[in-house]
Amino acid sequence: MRSPDIVIRSQKVLVRGLRLEAFIGIHDHERDSSQLLLVDVEVDLGCERIEAISGAFNYEAVVLEARKIVSQGHIDLVETFAERLAAACLAHAPARRVRVCALKPSALAPEADAAGVEIVLERPSR
Repeated sequence: MRSPDIVIRSQKVLVRGLRLEAFIGIHDHERDSSQLLLVDVEVDLGCERIEAISGAFNYEAVVLEARKIVSQGHIDLVETFAERLAAACLAHAPARRVRVCALKPSALAPEADAAGVEIVLERPSR
């Protein structure tokens, strides 16, 4: 039972540490073999109470969309992957804002743990 004086300020679906093998990067060696891509996704759902599965965001859609993107072939830029994934997630109701962080662990090894990008896409207010 919910209390009438409790207000939802935000709610998010989180997918952390999604591991994908992807052909991604601009260097010749990145075209010849796949490499690990680590992805975190945060989907803001707004403040409306979700009381049924029909109104929920399916977090499995994040994995399916990410796999679909990498299966379509080589991607030059991590930025391109991140934007495509964010847009694909934003197309699913009730997503309002999506943050994607995509990291390539081997990009700067051994000097750094990973290199990558973060992008945020938001549905315009109506």
